[in-house]
Amino acid sequence: MTIQTRTVAKIIEPQRVSDGAGVKLRRSIATATLDYLDPFLLFDHFGSDNPDDYIAGFPMHPHRGIETVTYMHAGVVRHRDSLGHAGSIAAGDVQWMTAGHGILHEEMPQLHGGHLSGFQLWINLPARLKLIRPRYQEFAARQIPEVSRANGVTIRVIAGIVNGVRGAVNEIAADPAYLDVSVPADGVFSQPVPRGHTAFAYVYAGQGWFDAQAGTAGMTVAGPRLVIFADGDAVEIRASQAGVRFLLISGLPLHEPVARYGPFVMNTAEEIQQALADLRNGTFV
Repeated sequence: MTIQTRTVAKIIEPQRVSDGAGVKLRRSIATATLDYLDPFLLFDHFGSDNPDDYIAGFPMHPHRGIETVTYMHAGVVRHRDSLGHAGSIAAGDVQWMTAGHGILHEEMPQLHGGHLSGFQLWINLPARLKLIRPRYQEFAARQIPEVSRANGVTIRVIAGIVNGVRGAVNEIAADPAYLDVSVPADGVFSQPVPRGHTAFAYVYAGQGWFDAQAGTAGMTVAGPRLVIFADGDAVEIRASQAGVRFLLISGLPLHEPVARYGPFVMNTAEEIQQALADLRNGTFV
């Protein structure tokens, strides 16, 4: 059987936006350019050395029908939610929240050396799971397995499987892979991705060639950029002399209708209206 390496279908330049109570960030999914990449609803990259860009944070707000994933690279974010969880996540930590029927939570950056950076991903839930009981999972940096390959490539495995090593996050409907990959100068990274799964890479440092068909004669992609892959069996990325760091994220598309209103993502407009009514009536959580 011939393995087909995925080619680059599209390259997205993140848009600068403000969200929450005024947090400045770069958004690649949930924009006029790319509204939805089934099953991924939103992808944000936040980071600044200026506390004024993030300190107002994301005060208490609701979610229904989705999962949110926060992955920290630097700084500290304090969180609490309507399930009774409270604490802080710092560099290397992951927070994976399944909103299900409904959850209220807040994420408030803390002053910790001035610099804050990280990523947030929203994943859609299938219709059959949109109203399940909410679930909160938190993983400290030490709980995230790291794979080191002979060619110097290192991979933090948040979700998915790399070289037989299973990521910290399991039992997620979209069967996702969420990898933080570092490729040294002129190094090559290859990884199977199930055919039919949506796959993208978010380049956040350095640059490399993401289209194996073009090789080093093709166009390099430098961060910050989001690279959407066409279908196939695997991805292959070659780093430039500067090396490259990126997130590789994939998941099973739902192929279901999407009704979206801010933090609520359901399948019909009537379900959105019900979420709003539940919020007004105090029956949301």
